[in-house]
Amino acid sequence: MAWAPDRPAARGRATGRNGATGTTALEVLRALESGPRGLTEAEADARLAHHGENVFPGRRPDPWPRRFARSLRDPFTAVLLSLGLVSAALAAWGTACVIAVLVTVSCVLRATGEHRADRSAAALRELVATTATVRRRPAEPDVPETRELPVEQLVPGDVVLLAPGDLVPADLRLLRTTGLTVHEAALTGESAPAAKGTAGDLCLQGSSVVSGSATGVVVATGADTVLSGALPQDRGPRLPGPFDRSVNGIARTLVRFMLLTAPLVLVASALLRGRGLETLPFAVAVAVGLTPEMLPVVVTTALARGAALLARGGEVIVRRLPALHDLGAVDVLCVDKTGTLTQDRPVFDRAVDPEGRDAPAVLHWAAVAALWTLHLAELPAPDALDEALLDADEERGSGADGVEGIAALPCGPGRRIASALVRVPGGYEPGGHGRDGYEEGGYGPGGPEPVLPGNVRTLTGGRGPAGTYVLVVKGAAEDVLERCTRVADGTDGTGIADGRPLDSADRARLAARADALAESGLRVLAVAVAERPASTGLYAPEDEQELTLAGFVGLRDALAPTAAEALTVLADRGVAVKVLTGDHPGTAARACRELGLDPGEPLTAARIDAAGDAELARLAARTTVFARCAPEHKARVVRALRTAGHTTGFLGDGVNDLAALHAADVGICPRDGVPVAREAADVVLASKDLTALGRAVVTGRRSTGHIAAYLRITLSSNLGNVIAMLTAGLLLPFLPMLPAQVLVQNLCFDAAQLSLAYDRPAATVHERPTVLRPRALFRFMTAFGLLNAAADLATFGVLALTLHSTGSTGGQAAFHAGWFTENLLTQALVMLLLRAGRDAAERRAPLPVRLATTGLAVLGLLLPLSPLGPALGMTALPPLYYGLMAVVLSLYGAALTVARKRALTV
Repeated sequence: MAWAPDRPAARGRATGRNGATGTTALEVLRALESGPRGLTEAEADARLAHHGENVFPGRRPDPWPRRFARSLRDPFTAVLLSLGLVSAALAAWGTACVIAVLVTVSCVLRATGEHRADRSAAALRELVATTATVRRRPAEPDVPETRELPVEQLVPGDVVLLAPGDLVPADLRLLRTTGLTVHEAALTGESAPAAKGTAGDLCLQGSSVVSGSATGVVVATGADTVLSGALPQDRGPRLPGPFDRSVNGIARTLVRFMLLTAPLVLVASALLRGRGLETLPFAVAVAVGLTPEMLPVVVTTALARGAALLARGGEVIVRRLPALHDLGAVDVLCVDKTGTLTQDRPVFDRAVDPEGRDAPAVLHWAAVAALWTLHLAELPAPDALDEALLDADEERGSGADGVEGIAALPCGPGRRIASALVRVPGGYEPGGHGRDGYEEGGYGPGGPEPVLPGNVRTLTGGRGPAGTYVLVVKGAAEDVLERCTRVADGTDGTGIADGRPLDSADRARLAARADALAESGLRVLAVAVAERPASTGLYAPEDEQELTLAGFVGLRDALAPTAAEALTVLADRGVAVKVLTGDHPGTAARACRELGLDPGEPLTAARIDAAGDAELARLAARTTVFARCAPEHKARVVRALRTAGHTTGFLGDGVNDLAALHAADVGICPRDGVPVAREAADVVLASKDLTALGRAVVTGRRSTGHIAAYLRITLSSNLGNVIAMLTAGLLLPFLPMLPAQVLVQNLCFDAAQLSLAYDRPAATVHERPTVLRPRALFRFMTAFGLLNAAADLATFGVLALTLHSTGSTGGQAAFHAGWFTENLLTQALVMLLLRAGRDAAERRAPLPVRLATTGLAVLGLLLPLSPLGPALGMTALPPLYYGLMAVVLSLYGAALTVARKRALTV
């Protein structure tokens, strides 16, 4: 029967979603019109044309023109465009052209920076597997061939082969499995591997094979997979972050100033001087003078430079430039535990006997079971727990290879224990074991080499010179306990021959001991042993009875190598860390304690569900660990913290973290995160070193410090100039400054301030979250703007003393030149004193800032004397003016120094 692409049963999403509802693997194959031999090349090509490539919907970045157009939505860019249109309507082409250049430069810088970040993020995709092992046929009658194909070419109906280490390339319905376990932490948040032991199980894209092998049929690709179905664009519009809120607040306030200033100039000129619309260009120039025209360029330059420095070091990729500011503003960082603070592998912590005492022999027997289960059950690789046991036993110098394996039964679906029947060479004497669990002079690392028998074999020999047959069982504590009838008395460390009967009180006590170990954050395995006689029968699960409990083994999560250092750095930077995990509260609390983070009292998902939004905001503020969290719980906690006024970041690497990544002010994903999480994140940690996050926070704060310094300087200077312009406009019979002069002055000043991106902010900037606060900025702007206006008014007095007449054309040109020169000199002084916080005057400015301020001062002194002076309506000034101006500048600098020490810096 030919494959019909319009049949609902053949669609990947429908089949993938229904794959776990009881349909058999054969029914799935029939619905997909495929079979165990795979598709033909012609069928695969037709399905590829219908379904499209197996890629994430968000994988292709926006084209550069769309990024450029999106940059035009910046509030300040919109304000500048409006002023440019007004200037063009008034035929003030110079002003209109300059504004157009500024807008273009800003948008190009932003679009280019984000495009470069996307290219860097795309390079991370090369770090993951890009091929899959597929079974296909050249034509219908041909024998199927197994070959590697690019993941993008997979289609529903393809038969895929999985082996240890493989990433699952699409949503699969399993047809055959052998000891298959997969890591699904990226999907579920559970760090323990999940067993996929029966045909018909679903294996979802985003998981990875830990052990075993399998064959599966593809039921969903591309946008139809469960992984792609969780993309953040389906979650509604994102709330504005700190950067957007700050910039929008500043823009709204400046727009109100401009809307008030321009009409005020027109009305005052008409009432007091009888001027009409001829002052409209001057009013527009005043409005432009109040606006920080270069803010989009300065902001983009500062953020792009910070992002480039991080990317150049190969540590951090900032995919959205404003996210760098938001990262510097973060005061609460929520992190997922598995894959971020801890690795996806356990490590041995302790082995205890039934009385809770250290018992190395218990570890040895657990390692023996792990080794021979691996060999005899023909598992391609040990699972993570067995690997940890083998490593720990080898580190002790014991080694689990001093015994001969006879038969083994591994774990499987519905079976949470594994057992191995082994023969101890040289005999076994209870009570004769030393510290390492070996009989002195008996078996051990130096014993005979083990034989690798088949999975099931006939038992021969028995106790005596040929050795002792020992059955070793390990697994979930409750499952092992129910098979035990005796408990080791702790005298020989094994309890094979000795032990006492196990009564109900003992069972309750031992179960409580296992629970206590679990509450302390350990994964607990119980270990039991039993001596077995030689037999010619087959080994079966029915033989796993009448065991003697030897003790318990506890394993903990391996910590990320730099996690503890990263948490210390973040704490020093004023960032509170909160852990949101799907794990047991004890497991999360233990990891926190080992990392030096006080876990406090964990909050579980049930408590989160029971709390209202207001109550959850209060609980979240004082809670460090949130356990048993589903994706919706993580997102709700993040939203609660934001509602409480915190700037919140979220660090996560899995599909179960997507909702929280979307809800946070800034989403962060490690390089090893699933592709869909990297696509949703604003910041990607390209380095495996978590301390890179602390350096990224510092870089974000530096960039914000540069932007804040620009705003402090330009807003206070612009406000002072506007106040002086309005005052002079009312007192003088001519315009105090021509529109062209205002434009040139602003261009020179703003160009010089680009050097602030290379400044070294004060040390205090690194110690606390830094955010642009409009109210603090406008308080600063008002105080220092009045100081600047006072300096301008003093300059008017100096000009009145030094100029013989201002009524003539020459006198007006001299007045314009004098104020122009004073403005650039005072602005250069302001850049040096107000550039970076309280201690700017005590620190030497870096070379770019020194060069920029020197150039600004020289330009202010020489431009009126140059051939361009007359063209701009300026002429030379008398020497007395420069001497008096030096006095004004000295007094102004002293006033700035005193006021700066008292000012509240941003």
